Amino acid sequence: MGYEGEGRYQLVYSVNTKGSKWEPVFTVTYLMPMGGIGATKREIKMHIQDTPQTREIAYLMPEMFISQDDMGTPAGAVTLRGAWNFQTPQGWDTVYTPVFNMIERPFAPMLVIRVETDWYVHDSEFRYVLQPGETISASHSMPIGQVIFVPREEITFRDGTEEEIAARHQSGQAFYDEKARMKVKTPYGLEYSPHYQSTSRRKKVTTEPRGGDAAGEPTA
Repeated sequence: MGYEGEGRYQLVYSVNTKGSKWEPVFTVTYLMPMGGIGATKREIKMHIQDTPQTREIAYLMPEMFISQDDMGTPAGAVTLRGAWNFQTPQGWDTVYTPVFNMIERPFAPMLVIRVETDWYVHDSEFRYVLQPGETISASHSMPIGQVIFVPREEITFRDGTEEEIAARHQSGQAFYDEKARMKVKTPYGLEYSPHYQSTSRRKKVTTEPRGGDAAGEPTA
């Protein structure tokens, strides 16, 4: 999917049947109305034999991958559809985010959204914002975003007491002391400490419930 500027977007659907080369099947060009008034025009160009059946597929398939109604809000925005929608337990929301720690460049920024999905099954959508001339690609095995479930509860901030502040300093110092004590050296001569990892795993083992069911967990 690419943004060419001036309200013009282009979606190219390609297949790789032989595993060696991606070949375009059809291209859809979206032309947004000037000033935001009017309907979005859509032009379809077939790269294979143009029949009524293939053109109908090219007309229906783009809505499986993108949301045309959200296009251009803000300028350059392209909303990619996720493969799964979620229903959360009462009092839980769903947060839609870009893929964390995706360091490959360039990578378009994404608008993060939080939705109440306990009473409404929101479509999983990830709205990226492209610059003119920029494109974004996706395939069936490529992640396009992440979903996080968070409880909907009021958060109240207060000043910590002198005892709480002292306890935080003490626990922090104890952590760094133990981290320094457990340092190990790699075969390449670099040093690192496995203290955080080992402590985290040990706490998971001691706090995980035994038995029970999955009632109350978010479901796809």
